[in-house]
Amino acid sequence: MYYLKLIRRFIAISIHETAAYRSNFWISVLNALLELGAGVLALVILFGQVETINGWTLPGVLALLGVYLTLGALRALFIGPSLEALAGMDGEVWSGKLDFTLVRPVDVQFLASFRTWRPLKLLDLALGLGVLVMAVVQLGYTLTFADMLTFVIVLAAGLLILYAILLAFSGLVFWSPGFLFTWLFDAFFQMARYPVGLYPGWLRLVLTWVIPVGVMTTIPAQALLGDLSPLSLLGSLLVALIFFVGATVIFRTGLRRYASASS
Repeated sequence: MYYLKLIRRFIAISIHETAAYRSNFWISVLNALLELGAGVLALVILFGQVETINGWTLPGVLALLGVYLTLGALRALFIGPSLEALAGMDGEVWSGKLDFTLVRPVDVQFLASFRTWRPLKLLDLALGLGVLVMAVVQLGYTLTFADMLTFVIVLAAGLLILYAILLAFSGLVFWSPGFLFTWLFDAFFQMARYPVGLYPGWLRLVLTWVIPVGVMTTIPAQALLGDLSPLSLLGSLLVALIFFVGATVIFRTGLRRYASASS
């Protein structure tokens, strides 16, 4: 309950800070609509020429796009801003302000993960969920409770994998403060907007097991389509657990390397 109260306080502070720059609202609206429009328009044009691509139809790819937009919105809502405040340009590792964070009576990983929010990104989240609803309507059948439950579980697993990768890259900054590892990840995350089966074999392996963006988006889309095997469900949960544990170890090991700004 203590940590939930802290999260509510972090959100309240972020809302107050955002309210000071009201013009950003319209910029966020325009940016979200442009990203959504470009993604949907590209799919409509593509599937206006063909009916399926490697077994994927328009509703299926729309579902995958909706998952990609939803995860991207959640990343921009709190995961990205919080970790960037720690390990990004002018972050606490660079400026030495991490000294003050370390003496606070709260777990450092918790603070690094939840303290900064961008409330305007809720609009992006709403648009991502809207694309998912559009995909379900295009399917033309009613989803079962089991399909919806499976989708929520694997979507949560995908979010956990996304968080774990960003946390691990933030931890690596303690070894190399001059290299922003998250920029490297952004290039791979862009590939998550398409089914992982469309990529060549070697790249498919990378996007499934090394930087598993395929697990983040393709598997939830398959769950929404009712086309997910129990093995894939179990595999996604196992990958999420392994990445979370590994990222936590990397982050805490890197944190011990921090010698403070005064040393």
